[in-house]
Amino acid sequence: MKSINEDIKNGTFRQLYLLYGEEAYLKKQYKNRLTKAMIPEDDTVNYAYYEGKGINPAELIDLAETMPFFAECRLIVVENSGFFKNASPELADYMKNVPDTTRFVFVENEVDKRGRMYKAVKEKGRVVEMSRQDEKTLLYWIAGNVKREGKQIKESAAKYLVAKTGTDMENLEKELEKLFSYTLGQTEITLQDIDDICTTQITNKIFDMVEAVALKQQKKALDYYYDLLALKEPPMRILYLLGRQFKLLLLVKSMVQKGYDKAQIAKEAGLHPFVAGKYIQQCRNFKSKELRAIMEAAAEIEELVKTGRLGDIMAVELFIVKHSAPVV
Repeated sequence: MKSINEDIKNGTFRQLYLLYGEEAYLKKQYKNRLTKAMIPEDDTVNYAYYEGKGINPAELIDLAETMPFFAECRLIVVENSGFFKNASPELADYMKNVPDTTRFVFVENEVDKRGRMYKAVKEKGRVVEMSRQDEKTLLYWIAGNVKREGKQIKESAAKYLVAKTGTDMENLEKELEKLFSYTLGQTEITLQDIDDICTTQITNKIFDMVEAVALKQQKKALDYYYDLLALKEPPMRILYLLGRQFKLLLLVKSMVQKGYDKAQIAKEAGLHPFVAGKYIQQCRNFKSKELRAIMEAAAEIEELVKTGRLGDIMAVELFIVKHSAPVV
């Protein structure tokens, strides 16, 4: 990202850019910044945008060969094309010979680093991974946004906001906008403000439910379940999320036992480092044998519902009751 910032600052651009990774907010921000820096906002003649699978490579090549109209360059933005996962030899070969008057910005979720398109763009342009940001970076970003609004937020409140609403920056931005409107006329954003107006992620409610199960807090676990039902969450989706949570806990516990650190666990499990830390703490409340038994029980409950032997609401409730029952 530093390299792109330098290009924008200096006004010297590569012909090819590839922005990829899990953090949609950063990809959108840098795509927009590059577009604004390369092409005047009102220039619709020299700007083209393509999105989704099924884009014809020949059409892109034909457009790239067209001279810009009374401008220094033509910009072609291609998003979620799949060209960097599924081979496009014709386009990959063309990337080596793109005219000086044409620039491409590719935005993708996943890429194959062994593929020809990836190698072609990397050789001639810039490839930047927009990965999930760590807790320190998120807190710094939140503080910056809050400061620009002329407000303040304590580090503890910022951490609580991330824990409550998740680590996705697009979602965090929306929650911050809600907070700025809600706290109009006051200088500090408090924990109470976050509780009053911010939406708790479903996955966080599931995490809290599992925590209650681990601590044998049956009433609390059931309260979380009823809250999710009130939010119109289907019982079988709740069961699926619970099963996935226990599966992740087993995976994390296995890696903890092998001596993996938080960064390694986050990478292997596909978790945000901040979230990985929470899973490391939570897995200590379970034995591996217990986690396997709970996962098997979830599969059995699913089978009972699918075969019509139990209603979905009651089935998931029985599952929670059984595994959150205090040990006698």
